[in-house]
Amino acid sequence: MTVTLSRQEAKAILAKPKRRKYGNVKVTTPDGETFDSGREADRWMQLKLLEKAGEISHLERQPKFYLYGSNGPVLIRSKGYPNGRRSKWIGDFAYFCSRRNKRICEDAKGFRTQTFILKKAVVQACYPGLEIVEI
Repeated sequence: MTVTLSRQEAKAILAKPKRRKYGNVKVTTPDGETFDSGREADRWMQLKLLEKAGEISHLERQPKFYLYGSNGPVLIRSKGYPNGRRSKWIGDFAYFCSRRNKRICEDAKGFRTQTFILKKAVVQACYPGLEIVEI
């Protein structure tokens, strides 16, 4: 018996799954939410319990923090954005901790890149009341 496959079908069968840059594996929680890593998923479940217990409030995923300089927003110019697009840093989780009376942003890090270190410093300068915690 001979099976004939198209070029696309053969490529799909022979294609290796793409390895993620830092080796993390996407995880889906029992709630049906998908996370980039098991560390993120575990921390999300812990934070949900803390929110139910009243320890934290205003819990959110993927909060955006726009970067600002002395002359206004930091703009990244590229071919698609000749006038520039606003630069931002996206954390993993943010919440308000009433015990510490401040907003906290958490970022699950398995590997600290130089880009992260730089953006963290800029975000802390732009948002002095924000505490960034690496988990």
